[in-house]
Amino acid sequence: QVQLVESGGGLVQPGGSLRLSCAASFSPNRMGWYRQAPGKERELVATIGKGGTTTYADSVKGRFAISRNNAKNTANLQMNSLKSEDTAVYYCHALVGVSNYWGQGTQATVSS
Repeated sequence: QVQLVESGGGLVQPGGSLRLSCAASFSPNRMGWYRQAPGKERELVATIGKGGTTTYADSVKGRFAISRNNAKNTANLQMNSLKSEDTAVYYCHALVGVSNYWGQGTQATVSS
């Protein structure tokens, strides 16, 4: 059964940090995180390939870091220096061939 299980998220003050984790029940070619804020479209945050190649949205470069453990089929997103505009539901994404898989989403709220 194809499954992506997310954990982490929560409420943090501006300038704080959160760590999101995603565990896959399979071995994706590429894993990543997208987010969707209220009233906005889902957008890419960061992705990472099996070889460690990463991509980041300009808005999070220098603040967020994505990593993965190929042996455990997990990917983590370390989010630092969080801003109110980072508030969103964060979705884990996995790519296997041309097939896309999504997690259920986890809420991250940045507010004082």
